[in-house]
Amino acid sequence: MSEEKEMSFLGHIGELRSHLVRSILAIVILAIIVGFNINWVMDHIFFGPTRNDFLTFRIVNHFSRELTGNDSFILPAQFSVQQKQLFQQFNVMMAVSIFSGVVLAFPYIVWEIWKFISPALMPNEKKNSIFYINAIWMLFMTGVLTGYFLILPFAINFGLLFKVSDNIVQLFDLSDYTTLFLQVTMGMGVVFLFPIAVYILTSIGILTPKFLRTYRRHAIVLIMVVAAIITPADVLSMMAAALPLIILYEISVIMSNVIYKKMQKKNLKNEN
Repeated sequence: MSEEKEMSFLGHIGELRSHLVRSILAIVILAIIVGFNINWVMDHIFFGPTRNDFLTFRIVNHFSRELTGNDSFILPAQFSVQQKQLFQQFNVMMAVSIFSGVVLAFPYIVWEIWKFISPALMPNEKKNSIFYINAIWMLFMTGVLTGYFLILPFAINFGLLFKVSDNIVQLFDLSDYTTLFLQVTMGMGVVFLFPIAVYILTSIGILTPKFLRTYRRHAIVLIMVVAAIITPADVLSMMAAALPLIILYEISVIMSNVIYKKMQKKNLKNEN
């Protein structure tokens, strides 16, 4: 009997390994594709938020001209980035390629995870899990896009236009900009998964909607701290990051309440 259990455990480990290998392979393939197109990716996506024709600036300036007659955001014509280390551009290429591979492969990675756990689910659980599995990669992608189109442009605008003296020449380090880019986009992608964590913790009985409502003020303070960590030190970027996170928190409270009520009804039926 113990041998069968051991074989079953080893079988699960082997199955998990195959899913992990396929997920890593998907990341590598997509990272290589990005690497072969790195010039276009760097010019149009990576440095996109540093130009006046970036989508966010065009939309904001359009409404600004309608209301005030002037543009709200006008960036310098040139964003000067310097390389300080010999292999800095190569390291940045690798970082951007791997990051892009992870983001692009994320829906497939989530699907591989679902394929691994789905055989252990009941038919009704499997049906419900499809919605939440899709919600995971959709929330992650929404977070990445929020960081890229909302937070990053405002952070760059603040960093470029804030001056303490006209004698200071702005020369930006490539690694600093790369860190900012990855920190904002990946950070927002991760924190946007908060509702999924709430769903799991509520489902297993650790978290309740009452707890979330009671400590709402504490949560808002924590959200502000997280937003300050993800974004640079300016208030505008921090608020741009905190606002969607607060909305997500309120959605999580509602979702937790729905799940909690369903669990109570189920427990009452089992008792009867």
